[in-house]
Amino acid sequence: MKGVKIAVVGSTGRTGRLVLNEGLRRGFAMTAFTRRPANLAGVPGLSAVVSGDARNLEDVRRAVHGQDAVISIVSSEGLGPTTVMSDVMRAEVAAMRAEGVRRLVVVSVSAIEGTRPWILINIVRWMLRRPYADFGRMERLVRDSGLDWTIVRPPRLTNGRATGRVRSEAGVKELAEGTNHLRRARTTPGRCSL
Repeated sequence: MKGVKIAVVGSTGRTGRLVLNEGLRRGFAMTAFTRRPANLAGVPGLSAVVSGDARNLEDVRRAVHGQDAVISIVSSEGLGPTTVMSDVMRAEVAAMRAEGVRRLVVVSVSAIEGTRPWILINIVRWMLRRPYADFGRMERLVRDSGLDWTIVRPPRLTNGRATGRVRSEAGVKELAEGTNHLRRARTTPGRCSL
């Protein structure tokens, strides 16, 4: 997998930074796409830092041009109505099609489906119903894209050192018993193939 070229959208967030660093550690050619390129000044070894708005098709095309895969880690801030995730995904899908990039990995949220833990998941869904509605729209765009995609739905991400252990399952909608959070560093070693 050495020499694989990956664009990361949402690269200056906490998870995005970890994804960039893990990709670099593995020898991938990492391109960071961000509105805030100055925030990546301390990340050595990036192939490129592309500045732009992820909702703008031409900006996203510049970022995904020549890439083998795109990892999208986009979220909105706040509890109000939003279309940020679906607007970004619409631009990403169009840009990837235009540039011939087929592989897409998207980070979503675990509580969008599933029923466990019942009380917690329903409280979270109610509090975050407006942003979660947009995560749902984003996932529909991914599923309907015709791309080779993976949607990753981690539970609540927390900070902490990587433990070297993570469990992942394909097609599972329920969290494992007792698992309502995950250290952010554990999600980045890449359990899905590019």
